[in-house]
Amino acid sequence: MSRCTVMGSGSWGTAFAMVLADAGATVTVWGINEQVAESINTGRGNPDYHPGIELPASIRASTDATEALAGSELVVIAVPAQALRSNLSSWGQYIPDDAPVLSLMKGIEWGTMLRMTEVIAEVAEIDGDRLAALSGPNLAREIAQRQPAATVIASASQSTADVIQRACFTSYFRPYTNTDLVGTELAGSIKNVVALSTGMAAGMGFGDNTQASLITRGLAEMTRLGLAMGADLTTFMGLAGVGDLIATCSSPLSRNRTFGENLGRGLSVAEVEAITKQTSEGVKSCQPIHELAQAHQVEMPITAEVVRVVHEGVSPRQALTDLMARQAKPEAV
Repeated sequence: MSRCTVMGSGSWGTAFAMVLADAGATVTVWGINEQVAESINTGRGNPDYHPGIELPASIRASTDATEALAGSELVVIAVPAQALRSNLSSWGQYIPDDAPVLSLMKGIEWGTMLRMTEVIAEVAEIDGDRLAALSGPNLAREIAQRQPAATVIASASQSTADVIQRACFTSYFRPYTNTDLVGTELAGSIKNVVALSTGMAAGMGFGDNTQASLITRGLAEMTRLGLAMGADLTTFMGLAGVGDLIATCSSPLSRNRTFGENLGRGLSVAEVEAITKQTSEGVKSCQPIHELAQAHQVEMPITAEVVRVVHEGVSPRQALTDLMARQAKPEAV
């Protein structure tokens, strides 16, 4: 790929633009913040999200979506999940007809229960074989620092996955491929909800036993829903599943874990949102994930308790107490 576009100038969009540039592409980053665009174009990088990181010279920025998308051979979308539909309504029609489209977003749409590639297909009228999603243990700050990491490119079309794999393969970023788009997107969304729960536990002062228990049972919830929706079991045992789950639930760089920690310390959702600069996708996605589980008759108790805390005002301590008091049963997926 010689010409790529990243729609979204936030933390992950900027870091992935670096990956594409380091892989040899000329990259245009689109965003609505004119100051960020000017900073990138004048060689000062993106200090709002990656202070101290110098961006490759082959990256430029634009606030004009039409200009950014013109002639692009690969379109990467990295806007907040719940803002995807409104964004696509504005510029989706300018996506080149032959360009693969890669989603970096990890969420389920509020109100529709659609995965991000499903929203793209519906709003931008893009054929499913051109769509792909990326998911894995890819904390944006570490990627921007060029620390070694692996990821998964998932697409219903193996050839599309292969093309995108080649476009973002670097000495520090190793992409694998699979054709389980459903499982990859579900894993990337649900791990944020589990990270909220582990963050809450940490914020309340509970240690590794509690957090490891939540991570493991969270993996079981993720797997149950995925299998009910036709996903491949191996996806949840790989980078998009357990790999991303470990990173997001354990790292202080994780926005969802940090959000959960603040809730566990006694702050309200509104108070945490007021002090949080970046998007915590699990806060918005937990409700539609819970609705997906109900629609498929899948039990997801951790997700249900996160919904009660985030949307119903239940305290994290009460939610954990209720979770622990559930009826005893054999361990099983």
